[in-house]
Parts: sequence; structure tokens; C-alpha cells
Amino acid sequence: MSAQFDLSEMSAPQRAFFLSRARHICYGGARGGGKSWAMRKKLELLAINYPGINILLLRRTLPELRENHVMPMLRDLHGIAKYNATDKTFSFQNGARIVAGYCASEADVFRYQGQEYDVIGMEEATHFTEEQMQFLTTCNRTAKPGFRPRMYYTCNPGNVGHAWVKRLFIDRAYRGREQAEDYAFIPARVWDNRPLMERNPEYVDTLANLPEDLRRAYLDGDWDVFAGQYFTEFRRSLHVCDPFEIPAHWTRYCALDYGLDMLAAIWCAFDTSGNAYVYQELCKPDTVISDAARMIRSAGGDGIACTYAPADMWGRNRATGKTQAEMFAAEGLPLTMVRNARVDGWLALKEWLRPLPDGTGGQRAKLCIFSTCTRLIHDLPLLQHDAHNPTDVATEPHDITHAPDALRYLFDGRPRHRIALPAEGGLDGIGNFLEYGG
Repeated sequence: MSAQFDLSEMSAPQRAFFLSRARHICYGGARGGGKSWAMRKKLELLAINYPGINILLLRRTLPELRENHVMPMLRDLHGIAKYNATDKTFSFQNGARIVAGYCASEADVFRYQGQEYDVIGMEEATHFTEEQMQFLTTCNRTAKPGFRPRMYYTCNPGNVGHAWVKRLFIDRAYRGREQAEDYAFIPARVWDNRPLMERNPEYVDTLANLPEDLRRAYLDGDWDVFAGQYFTEFRRSLHVCDPFEIPAHWTRYCALDYGLDMLAAIWCAFDTSGNAYVYQELCKPDTVISDAARMIRSAGGDGIACTYAPADMWGRNRATGKTQAEMFAAEGLPLTMVRNARVDGWLALKEWLRPLPDGTGGQRAKLCIFSTCTRLIHDLPLLQHDAHNPTDVATEPHDITHAPDALRYLFDGRPRHRIALPAEGGLDGIGNFLEYGG
């Protein structure tokens, strides 16, 4: 069996994709980078060169699968592999197979349960949920001696899988037994695609004329922006800075979002010009109030003007008659109430993130986050518009909302905040407070 594939116009990123030996290999970024071509050719060459290999190639929907892969592969593999339209399988003379599949619904992934694939390719991987990806990894195994199972991914920024792709391949923030050496990311740029640039150079103008958020995602391959993103103002190059020693005369505040699922606290300092610097964070799940108060007191140090918290922490527990605010105060951490108007708070935060002219033709940020605050930096740009109220932030995925909520409380509280005061005989929930300008 022989095949004649013209690889002479392969770009440097495509070559890196072909040669990578990592367990998980992602070729992603801008549109027009030749990702689909690279995925098809890589899988076809693997099938030709490894007898008996089983390969699964996935798209999210059947029409995408047919147009982007089945039709081109019918041309590529004419006379090399037989195609069965019923089970969408290309069978090679050496016993290798490429199965073309799709997962239109969340449950479709279970059709591959119990099956074994030496190689899995996920085209437009950001269209798949993290749960689908994780399930597919359980199908990626081999009994062939000398062959290491692997998964290939191609994608653009955005869509439902943006967060997990960004975590694994861009932020490289690994969990559990995930190993850094197993993951390789190869950036795709339209300018790397020489055939496209020679035959359709105006495609760059098409991408450049998109609205700013789409242009940043599809032309620049910027993983800090995507369709549906709430804080399109966020720029890692502007809003993230190296840590430095906070001057003693700067005013410092803390703000927290508390629940048993996650304690999220952030510390912020304001310079004499009113610029804000988030310099510390504490994010920890399954933390009772006594431990949370102790950790916040220990982490924050001295000189904190006040600690902001949302008004719902002043709601009384029917069983104990106590509020969470009272319980924190009893542990040595008095809290300052903020009004917790969600939409107003998010819009105010957008203003803080809005890039400003720096006087030299460039831009500067009024809010900067220390690079050590990795959770806030990860979560803030991933927030999306609420589907039913576009001026609000979506509450799902819930795990990325805690640190941004704490930041919202801080800016909601600092300009004008309310301090809960004890009534005669003790604290009186949210009924008694003194309001003043900050």
C-alpha cells in the first residue's frame, strides 16, 4: 500500500504538530492556520504506517464531520482505504481503521464506551465539554507493543470547551495526576498558512474587520477573549503585572466570597492616584468559618482598612439564630457589608478594566493583578454573559465565579459602603448599618 501526499507546503507549526511526541497535542489559535488539514494528514499517515491501528476522528456535529473530513478523506484515500458509509469507517489494507464520529449531544459520547482507540483526534476541541473530553480519554488506550496512545486536538478560542483547553494547554495549570510533559501546544496563525496567503490573502482583511473580541480570538489567537465573553476589556499584557512591594501608605482592603464549596478572598491596594493593585488571593474549598477567618487574618497581615462581604452573609440562620457575619466577627474578623447589586457591580468592574490612554499613544490599566493571583487571572476572563440577562454575568460554570465575585464586592464596597453596627444587646443583622462615602 502506498500513498502520495504532498507535504511540501507544510508550515513550521504543522511540522511541529506532526513531530510532537507528547501524549496530548493541541494545534490551536487563529483561524486559517491549516489545522484541519494537519489533523487529517496526521491521522491518515498514522493509519498507513501502523498496521491494525484504531483511530477515532471526532467533530461535534455530523454535517461538520462530513464537510470538513469525510469528503476530503474520500479524495485523499481513494484506492488506499475503503469507506463504509453506514458506520463511517475508513478501512485500510493493513487492518488499520479511521472511524469518523460526532457528539451532537452531551450523551453521544457514551456511544464510544468500552471501545479502544490507539489515537483520538478531536477537531474543534473547544466545541466539546470537559466532561466529554475526560470520558474520551478513557477510550484512548492500546495493547500494541511499542505504540504510545495519544490524543490530538485542533481548535480556536471560544465556545463551551474554551476553559479546559486554556487550562491544559495555555495556562498549563494541572490537577491531580496530570503531568506537564504530557501536554504540548502549537500555536496556529493565519500567516503561517502559505498556500492560503498566496491564494486568498484578503482572508486576513476579513479577520481584521471583525469586531474587536472576535478579531482578537480569530486573527490574533488570543485565548483571553472569546465569543460571549463578559470582560472583553481584559488584556493579560495590561492587567497582569509582576509582584512588587506595596508601599506602606497605600490603602489596603480585603473582600471575600464565602460558601462551603469555596472560600475566595482577595486583597487589593490603592495608590495615591486611585489605581488598584490586587496583590494576594486565597481560594480554598470546604472551609468552615472558623478556619476561613483564621486563614484570612493570617494571610492579610496588618493594615487592612476593612474586609468586604455580600449582604446575604447578614441573613440569620433559622436553626442557630446567627448570621455568618456574626460568626466571622466572633472569630476576630469583622466584616463590612456591600449592597451586592450584581449588574451594577459587574458594570463598575468593566469600567475598572477599561484600557486608558497612557499619554504616549499606548494604553495603561487602572486595575492590575499580581501574576501570583493565578486563580483570579484564570477565572475573570472566562466569565460569560448571562443568556437571559446579557448585562449580568452567567452563574455557570459556578466554579469560576468565586474569585471574580470577591473582586466585585471590593469595588462595590470601596466607593460607597456600609458597615454593620451592633444594636443594643448585640448585632442586629442587616437592619442597623451606617452608610458613608469611601
